[in-house]
Amino acid sequence: MSTSSVRARQDVVGRVSELVPLFRKHAAWQEENRRLHEESVEALADAGVFKLRTPARYGGYEADSRMLIAVATEIGRGDGSTAWTAAVSWIPGWMTCLFPDSVQDEVFATPDVRVCGTLSPTGTATPGNGGVVVNGSWAFISGAWHSHWQEIIAVRTGPGEPTPIMALVPMSDMRIVDDWHAAGLRGSGSVTTIARDLFVPDDRILPLTAVLMQQSASRLNADSAIYRPPLVPVAAASSVGVATGLAHAAHEAFFRRLPERKITYTDYDSQREAPITHLRVAEATRRLDEAEFHAYRLGALVDRKATDGAPWTVRERVTARAELGAACESARHAVEALATASGASSIYSHMPIQRVRRDIQALTLHALINPATNAELYGRVLCGLEPNSRYI
Repeated sequence: MSTSSVRARQDVVGRVSELVPLFRKHAAWQEENRRLHEESVEALADAGVFKLRTPARYGGYEADSRMLIAVATEIGRGDGSTAWTAAVSWIPGWMTCLFPDSVQDEVFATPDVRVCGTLSPTGTATPGNGGVVVNGSWAFISGAWHSHWQEIIAVRTGPGEPTPIMALVPMSDMRIVDDWHAAGLRGSGSVTTIARDLFVPDDRILPLTAVLMQQSASRLNADSAIYRPPLVPVAAASSVGVATGLAHAAHEAFFRRLPERKITYTDYDSQREAPITHLRVAEATRRLDEAEFHAYRLGALVDRKATDGAPWTVRERVTARAELGAACESARHAVEALATASGASSIYSHMPIQRVRRDIQALTLHALINPATNAELYGRVLCGLEPNSRYI
């Protein structure tokens, strides 16, 4: 990668930091309209956010995990839905780089291309002449309104055992169902998409088992470190910065109100004089520190393993899930402590902290993020049992 490309990649953190006021400005509109504002999408593109996982030969930055965490944290300071949509685009964008190079040529021909997707196998694929015919629907497709391609998971039927496949399809071939009515991350536009009798050629299909086993069909990406790790640790490191960003957002929102806020029906004319405030702030700040510790330890694990190229052990794989869960759990506790200390007036819809609270709650319910699920998986392996999930 050229010196100018490295510098541009490093500048992304600074550029998105400058965009925080813009993301905050559009947060209410995005909640009401249940998708990102076009100005937010354009700003992310102009800042280089959608190039972070793109191969250098297409003008991308091939950023490491710690860079993703830093960028997602900054975006999350402005708005959780914007951060989540950007972060989850890095995952199917990275998955695109496992496909044959000719497929990548087609996808990355679009500047600042955006790929949405899922890991849920909620479609079927019937073998056809030179490909498969796909039917199905996929829920929680964040950013579908603004994407050019979708990565889908379907079960290939036919002779032999059914097998899950991963395929790339143009968004123009998918139908979007405007059904994203949610309590949190409302602006992410995480709608359902549908395919009906959609033909997908063989070159845009990969066996999901091969992907989970770190097998790539790309010749030109074989020597690039960021495309070596397993899918699930990559996904964990891509999304964890959203949680730390939301914790920062709550921290900043709380302290913006603190100087002028009293505690109603008490003799405290200033909330900052009350011992309970000191305890809440101390707890939240400690939890935020813990969240960043686990987030960056996760990023360091993924980056170290990518660089040394050594095989991932089962314990390392479940450790990635555990670190993700721990970071998000600590971030949630930080937000909850500050939201609880913000008083009844904080529930007004124009108060940012109520949105941050709902966003972090929604985030931690995600099946691959849920702290309790990830802790159980981690403890199970530590006790010498086999993992009870293939998603490691």
